[in-house]
Amino acid sequence: MRDQEWLAERFEEQRPRLRQVAYRMLGSLAEAEDAVQDAWLRASRAGADGVENLDGWLTTVVARVCLNLLRSRQTRREEPLDVHVPDPVVSFEADPEQAALLGDAVGLALLVVLDTLSPAERVAFVLHDMFAVPFGEIARLLETSAPAARQLASRGRRRIRAAAKPEGALESQREVVDAFFAAARNGDFETLVSLLDPDIVLRSDGGAARPRLTAHVEGAAAVAGRALQYANPAARLHPLVVNGGAGVLVTLEGRPFSLLAFTVSGGRIVEIDAIADPERVRRILDAPSARRS
Repeated sequence: MRDQEWLAERFEEQRPRLRQVAYRMLGSLAEAEDAVQDAWLRASRAGADGVENLDGWLTTVVARVCLNLLRSRQTRREEPLDVHVPDPVVSFEADPEQAALLGDAVGLALLVVLDTLSPAERVAFVLHDMFAVPFGEIARLLETSAPAARQLASRGRRRIRAAAKPEGALESQREVVDAFFAAARNGDFETLVSLLDPDIVLRSDGGAARPRLTAHVEGAAAVAGRALQYANPAARLHPLVVNGGAGVLVTLEGRPFSLLAFTVSGGRIVEIDAIADPERVRRILDAPSARRS
């Protein structure tokens, strides 16, 4: 009993870091919480007798749960997922405690690219590049060789380099985002285009609730036109922090309508990731990671 209590205490100490691992693996807040809890059940049943590196062992247990979930996604995907925006971590203020989940500023754009990796590539990249797990341990988890695990992480790394990264202080990002919404509401197409990177990408995920709002749009003119099309004077805009960057919660008549994350670089918006399913937005806002001022 004493050993079990000791393991439970150590697991709780490690829970924030294990949640980081699961969130970066899965891109889903709910699934990350479930994966960590599943890992605890497995760890408590197995016990930690003879485990020299408990932190590493717990990381491997969580990673194995996540790997199984990632593989099951591939085998049971009936629905089209041409556009999928991962769950963001949101805060209504610049909250330093958010770092407990995000670690080194895991932007939403990075999570979008992680979603394009194979399960093995994602596991190898996240474990090695984000959590410094040796390739030998990753190889055992993936049932492959260390050189093969290294190659998987390398392939993932090449894809990740393409992910847009936010630049500048949050306040300067917010100025650009505020100007974007002001131009959209004023019908100012030229100003909108000037605020957007020429190669901007907009991903809008309406889910099953609003499939007509699901879209992948590229180019400043096309994104500006869509912004004008969907600008609603009745909507209220609530600034928030999304994965460490500037974001906005849009409400209509006091109810959540959509959640937008902006990646600002060089004084222009280079990516917009939008979740337009109100029920999903509510779940994200109710998640333990969402903090209000």
